[in-house]
Amino acid sequence: QVQLVESGGGLVQTGGSLRLSCAASGRIFTINAMAWHRRAPGKERELVATITAGGRTNYADSVKGRFIISRDNAKNMVYLQMNSLKAEDTAVYYCHAYVISLANSREYDYWGQGTQVTVSS
Repeated sequence: QVQLVESGGGLVQTGGSLRLSCAASGRIFTINAMAWHRRAPGKERELVATITAGGRTNYADSVKGRFIISRDNAKNMVYLQMNSLKAEDTAVYYCHAYVISLANSREYDYWGQGTQVTVSS
């Protein structure tokens, strides 16, 4: 089994910054793509940013130039640096990872429980 645990959410004023972290643990052989998603109140879940095992990144247009996704493969962690935060960034942020299982070498995807980010104006 694999667990993803997010941390770093909280309350911040407009224009501020937060850094989210996600730690993966369990029976992990290796991790392929990792991503951050978010769900704002009353809205569908949105893909925010992705990063491949090799470090190639992709961002939603709404966060380009403000958010930076990174990862530490040795620690099985992914990060989301969020700058110039806006009220519309308020959401629950979820970590998502495609993990190669140590048990059978198959790929499975896992989700974290989410961390709340609230941006006040």
